[in-house]
Formats: sequence, C-alpha cells, structure tokens
Amino acid sequence: MAIPISEKPTRKNDPKEQWPLGVSRPPLGVDDLPLPEDVFNVPRIGFSQIVRLVLGPSLIALGAALGSGEWLLGPLAFGKYGFMGLGWFITVSAVLQTFYNLEAGRFTLATGEVPAVAFARTPPGRRLWIPLTLTFIFLGWIWGGWASAAGQSLFAVFKGGPPNMNLADPRNQVETVRLIGVALMVLSLGLFLFGSKISRTLEHFNAFAVYVILLFVIVMAVLVVPAPFWGRALASAVIPAAVPKGMDMTLLGAIVGYTGFGAGFNFMLINYYRDHGYGMGSKVGFISGMIGGGKREILPVGVTFRETERNAGLWKRWWRYLKIDQWGIFFTGAMIGMFVPAILVAYLAGQSGRMPTAADMPTFLASQLAARYGHGLFIATLLVGAFSLFKTQATVLEMLIRNTADAAFAMFPSLRERIRGDMRRLYYPLAAAFIIVIGIIIHLQLPTDLVRTSANIANLASIVFPLVLIYLNTRLPRPARARGGSIIILLLNVVFFGFFFVNFLAVAFTGTPLVQF
Repeated sequence: MAIPISEKPTRKNDPKEQWPLGVSRPPLGVDDLPLPEDVFNVPRIGFSQIVRLVLGPSLIALGAALGSGEWLLGPLAFGKYGFMGLGWFITVSAVLQTFYNLEAGRFTLATGEVPAVAFARTPPGRRLWIPLTLTFIFLGWIWGGWASAAGQSLFAVFKGGPPNMNLADPRNQVETVRLIGVALMVLSLGLFLFGSKISRTLEHFNAFAVYVILLFVIVMAVLVVPAPFWGRALASAVIPAAVPKGMDMTLLGAIVGYTGFGAGFNFMLINYYRDHGYGMGSKVGFISGMIGGGKREILPVGVTFRETERNAGLWKRWWRYLKIDQWGIFFTGAMIGMFVPAILVAYLAGQSGRMPTAADMPTFLASQLAARYGHGLFIATLLVGAFSLFKTQATVLEMLIRNTADAAFAMFPSLRERIRGDMRRLYYPLAAAFIIVIGIIIHLQLPTDLVRTSANIANLASIVFPLVLIYLNTRLPRPARARGGSIIILLLNVVFFGFFFVNFLAVAFTGTPLVQF
C-alpha cells in the first residue's frame, strides 16, 4: 500500500539528533512516529483490526483487577454495608484512574520509555527515583494475598466445604491453604515461558479469563438477583450519598484503590503498551519468552519524535487508540467487574442474614449459592474464584518481575554486558526470587487482609507518581505535551486517593481514622 506523502517519514533517524529531558538520564533519541499499519503489519486499520490487533494491554490490567478488588474487597464491602453511599466512590475512582492511565501512557507512547525507568528523569534523579519506585512497587504487590486466597478456594473444592481459617484454633488449615498458594505461583511461571512476546501471551490469557469470569458472574447475577435490587445498586454509582454509618475506612480505601487496577500503581501496566508496539514503544523493543521467542534488543534509553506535521497527525492516531483501549476496556470492565460480583454477594448476604467476613470472603459466594442451589454451584463458583485469583496473582507477579527487570536493565550498563543484552537472562532469575519471597510473605496475614493492605498502599502511590508525571509530560514534544486539563486531573488523583491513604495511616498508628461515619 502506498503511503500518502503526508505520512512519509521526514528523514531517517540521525543518531546525533537528541532530545534532552530531565536529569540523570541520557537524552532521548529522535526519530519519526511509526505508522500503525506498519507496526501491526496490515494494509489498513479499521474496526476489525483495532479489536484484533491494536487493543489488548488493558485486558491485562482488567484481568488482574477481577481477582483483587472485584472478587474479594468489593463484595466484602458492599455485602456488609450496602451500595448507597459507596457506589459513587467506585465511579469517581474508575474515572480518575482512567485519566491517570492515559497520562502515564502519554509518556511511553511519546518516548518508548516505561514509567519505572522514566521516573528517574525527575529531579533529583535516579538515585532517589529508581529505589523509591521499586520500593513502592514491592510494598504494594509483594504480599501474595491472591495466591493464598486462590489456595483457600481450591482447598474448599477438594475438602467439600470452606477450610478452617481461624488462627486461634490449633486445628486450622491455614498452612495448607498457603502452601497451595505457593504451588500456584510456581505454576504461574509457566505462563511467562511462552510466546514471542510475554505481554501478548498475557493478553490472550487474560482475555480468555475475563470472558469466562464475567460471563459466569453476570449469568448468575441475572438469574439470582431481582431487577429492583439491580436498580438500587446501579443507582448508587451515580448518586452521591453519605457513607454508611460505621463504615470501615480502611476497607473503603481498599475498594477505592483496587477499583480498576491499583490507583497510583497503574503505571506498572503501561509497560505492556511499549511491548505491544504503541507509538515510539515500537522503536524500543519488548521482552520475549524463553520458549517461542528469541533474543530481542531492548534499548536502555527511549526515543521520541520530531515536531513535524506528519508526526503530529500520527500522534493523534496513537493517542486515539490509547483512549479506546482505556475507556472501552479498562473503564468499562472496571465498572462491570466491581459492581456485578458485589450485587450477587450483597443480595445473597441480605437474603441469608449472614454477612461476609475477611476470613471467609474467598468462599462466601460459593457457600451461599450452594445453600440455595446445590453442591454443583459450590464447586463451579470455587473453581471460577480460584481461577480469577490465580490469574491476578500471576499477572501481579509478572508485573513485579517486568518492572524490576526494566529498571535494572536500563540503569546498569555492567548488568547489560553481563547478560549479553538478553533481558531473559535477568527476567527469569528474578521470577524465581520473587516466588520465594512471596511464598514467605503470605504467611503474615489472612488472604483478604493481605489484599486490603496492598490496596491501601496503592493509594499511597497516588500521592507521589501523578506529580512525577506532571513534570515529565510537560516536557514532551508539543503534539504530545500535557496541558492544563491533564495537570488538574493528575492533581485530583493526588487529593482523592491521598485522602484514603492518610486515613489508612491514622488507623494503622492510632486505631482511629481521621474521618469516621
């Protein structure tokens, strides 16, 4: 297909041409934005090609989300306190997170650098931001609550009933549950071995998982829950109302933080846009699998684009694809995923008069459906729940590995020489190390409590990283540069999610939140 004159590259990449940005990192290289048709190897991109080839990175985030806030924390909160006064917080969180994701994606589309690396360009530089970013990531995601919760569901399948999770009872079965969780993490490593792109393997896996899980939950909710209950629950998403009296503020902060993916930690999913080939990400490279992938070059320094009319037009196209992926998949999926399981759990809890607890949340829905409709649904629900939680832990584990590997690879030339430029030589040893560490950490708390801790730390990240993105995104080439509206949205993220983290800290250190209802 002939390329229109306006879309032909202005000139070849000149290695001497540079774009200085920030501190403590080399200047960005300069090239032209690629045509989407060239990146995805098709003559024309229409609706079908957008669905099949362009969209996908948000499915990874959505797949992870469906096992954290949506399967555990949301149903726990709505089951205990109802929807009115809570639902609108979910909507605000989903909207703010989607805008935040767009701003995190802005920098990677324009430069090919992933956030964990790009943050080092912010003053005072890499000596602060690389260790701080990785510390935040570890604090938020290394707890392993999803693996332990999946183990709880699988144990119930084999036992025929919920396990004894009472730590005060010497006959409890908590240790067995945790060991199953460790085994599931080892199993998840198998996902990362295959594919020319690990990210593409995860996209396919999460797409399948999202369809299966949402289909099961939606069908069950439609069959079980009467229409008036649906109406009241969904109305709460758009009607601001007072928070229910006695609301657990750390739980509210947790469902706010884990609506969608992980509030301020959402920058972690932007790595997948680079690997998918969005914008200048296609110039930088991607992480390939051990089986089915070969050694792939990943540039340690990003590449941005020249300020030309052609590039300005192509930027609009790439930006539109990012918005479609975020609003069409991430936002829509976040709202459906949070509300539908919660509607099912809250209705069953109200009918039975038995509220879910942190200890029994992973098996609560299965027990309630079994009591009404038979043991077959008990097994089916537990298997869907275990699959959902396993998928989340696998994706979270991969994000931990990926962000740590990307940061180390970009920052340490001696490391790149030692692994001979093959990212896989770093990626897979890190995978083994994380599985060992998480396998130890899951012994600290019950599964749902581990996830609640992770969610509130996600709110902490929202205080810091939106401010970093303001610095970075206002220094991009003019067509991609963030302006006033973007800055306001990022500051709203800081205020909204920061409020909940401050309350979490107050509870942790004083036992009393700053705001009570």
